[in-house]
Amino acid sequence: MFYYKFRVYFDEVEDFVRDIEILSNDNFESLHQILYQSIGLEGNELASFSLCDSKWNKQNEITLIDMKDDEVADTPEYDEEDGYATKTHLPKFIMKDSILNKMISDPHQHILYEYDFLNPKVFYIELMKVAKADDGINYPRCTHKEQELPKSIKNGHLPDPDELLEDLNNDDLFDDFEDGYNEEDQLDLGSIDEFGSY
Repeated sequence: MFYYKFRVYFDEVEDFVRDIEILSNDNFESLHQILYQSIGLEGNELASFSLCDSKWNKQNEITLIDMKDDEVADTPEYDEEDGYATKTHLPKFIMKDSILNKMISDPHQHILYEYDFLNPKVFYIELMKVAKADDGINYPRCTHKEQELPKSIKNGHLPDPDELLEDLNNDDLFDDFEDGYNEEDQLDLGSIDEFGSY
């Protein structure tokens, strides 16, 4: 039995890293579960994986549920001159039915993990190594963690109300405004007629 070690990155948080180890014969639904748990997401939103080439171009999509948005053949025909063809006609699979070692053939496989389609969060995943599994270890697991997601990102990029109140109560905010205000800059409103000329 073998396991895959994946490294996860998130562009919106500097130095954000997660290392995930998962058995090669497990499915993408298990990978989804360990990802949202280790990242700190609620796990109550839709998500999908996209297997990509080395330049992060999507090759196929693996969704949490069957979206039934369009029927796509197992081997769709692409128009080579249409740069967007692969984005609209990606082969689609379901996470619970998609076994990792049946889908992954590249030893440095690149995968996009997209979570919450209304407030998208995109994580970049790269296969780091394949190794023999240890019988004494429970997989899947997170073996390395750096940085946390801010509350504003977890909640859909909305500002934290407590942080907004803190900013409004910050006297320095108004001091900066007063420092930039000059009475000489004041416009003489009496010199403006109703047509806006002065």
